[in-house]
Amino acid sequence: MARLTVRAIEAAKPQAKEYKLTADRGLYLRVAPDGIKTWHVRYVVDGKQRQFKLPAPYGNGEGYLSLAEAVAENARIQALAREGIDAQVQKEQERLKAEQAERTERLQNLTVEDLFDTWVSDGVARQDGNKELRRLFAKDVLPAIGKKPLRELTDRDVLAMLRKMLKRGVTRQTVIAYNDVNQMLAWGEKRQPWRGLLIDGNPCDLVDVGKLLPEDYEEERDRVLSVAEIRELRDIFQRMDDEYTAAADRRAASRPVAKTTQIALWLCLGTLCRIGELLMTRWEHVNLDDGVWFIPRENVKGRRGKKQEHYVFLSDFTRRQFQALKAITGESEWCFPSKNRKGEQSHVCVKSVSKQVGDRQVRFKNRSKPLKGRAFDDKLVLAGGANGEWTPHDLRRTGATMMQGMGISLDVIDRCQNHVLAGGRVRRHYLHHDYREEKTEAWRKLGDRIDAILAGGADIVELRRAG
Repeated sequence: MARLTVRAIEAAKPQAKEYKLTADRGLYLRVAPDGIKTWHVRYVVDGKQRQFKLPAPYGNGEGYLSLAEAVAENARIQALAREGIDAQVQKEQERLKAEQAERTERLQNLTVEDLFDTWVSDGVARQDGNKELRRLFAKDVLPAIGKKPLRELTDRDVLAMLRKMLKRGVTRQTVIAYNDVNQMLAWGEKRQPWRGLLIDGNPCDLVDVGKLLPEDYEEERDRVLSVAEIRELRDIFQRMDDEYTAAADRRAASRPVAKTTQIALWLCLGTLCRIGELLMTRWEHVNLDDGVWFIPRENVKGRRGKKQEHYVFLSDFTRRQFQALKAITGESEWCFPSKNRKGEQSHVCVKSVSKQVGDRQVRFKNRSKPLKGRAFDDKLVLAGGANGEWTPHDLRRTGATMMQGMGISLDVIDRCQNHVLAGGRVRRHYLHHDYREEKTEAWRKLGDRIDAILAGGADIVELRRAG
C-alpha cells in the first residue's frame, strides 16, 4: 500500500463534498469542503470496529499533528487494540483520573477560611445577619488561622490564636471566638468535604478555654429579670409540674425542670451566690437551725490567693429552699448529688443547671436539633423572648439589683456577693468588723421582697438597672 506523502497532503484541495485519503493502515485524512484536514483512525477491539478522530488537525506546530506524528499515534492505537485495549476508553479513564486527582488536591487544600465562607452562608443564621460573626472572624480568627489548610489545623493553632487575643486584653471576645470557632468546626465535622479533612476530630475539643482565662473572669452580661419575669418563671415551673403529673403517658410527655434545679435557681436569686459554688455544696456546710450556709475557700470562684471563704445568712425564703432540698437529697453527702461513671457519688457538674436552663431556650442557641439526652424546647423563655436569654448568673445580678433598689449600700451588696474588695489585705489587717448584721438584714429584705413578688403584692415596683 502506497503511503501518503506530505506533498500529496499539501496538494489536496477542498471539494464540494468531503473526501478522505489513506495515510497508513487504519489512518485516514479527511479533507472538508472548508479545507480543514483531520486525522481519523480505524481499529478493531474484541471483534468490533471503532473509529477515533485524533484531537488535532493536520499541520505543523502547536495545536496540529504532522503526518509523522499522526502515523506514530495510529501505530500506538493499533498496538493497544491488538492487546484488547480501546484507546478511547483508556483516554476517558485517564481524563477522569486526572479530574479526580485535581479534585482531591483541591479538597485537600481547602482552608479554614473556605469552611468559614460556607458555614456563614449555609450553616448559621444570627439575628444580625451574621454581621458581628463576620467582623469577629475578620479581625481575630481568619488572620490567625484562615489560610491554614483545614486538614492541618490543630489545637495548638487554636490555642495560639486565643492566647494572642488574651494578650490584647479582650477576654470576653476570646471566649466568643472560641465558641464560634468550635461551633463552625462541629458543623463541618458532620458534612463533606469538611468531615474528611477533620480526620482527627474537632481541634477545639482538645482546648480547655477556661484554663486560659483569669480565674476571676465572669461573662459581661447585664440581663436583669423583671418582677413579671420572676413571677412568670414560678408559673412556668408549676405548669410544667402539673402537666407532667396529669399526663396519660409520662414516657411521651415533656419532663419538667427537676425540683432540685428549680431550688438551685431560687437560691441563686435569694442568696446572690454563684451557681457553681452552690452545686458543690455539702450538707455539712448548711446549718438550717442557725440559718447559715458556709462556702469554703476551695469552692469559691476566683484567682488563687484572692479567694475568700463566705458565710450566707439565710432568709426565711432561702431557708425554705434548703429545707425543700433537704427532703430530696438529705440522705446524700452532697446537696446536689450525682454519680460518676464508676458509680462514685459526688456533686453534679457545675455546668448542669446552666445547660438545663439553656436547653429550654433553644431559640437563642445555634443548633437545629437536640443533643443526645438533652431537652430541646423554649419552655423557659421569659417575656416571649423580648428581653433575650437568661442564665442562672443573671439571677445573682437580679438579686443584687433588687438589694440596690431597696437602698442597701453597695458595700454590703459586694460583701453579700463575696466580692474581693480593693485594698482588702490592708483592711483585713486593721478592720475586723464582719458585717454579719448588715448582711443578715440585707438577705432578709431580699427574701421578703421575693416572697412578696411571688405572692403578687400590688405594691411591688418594677426592677430597674442603674445606668
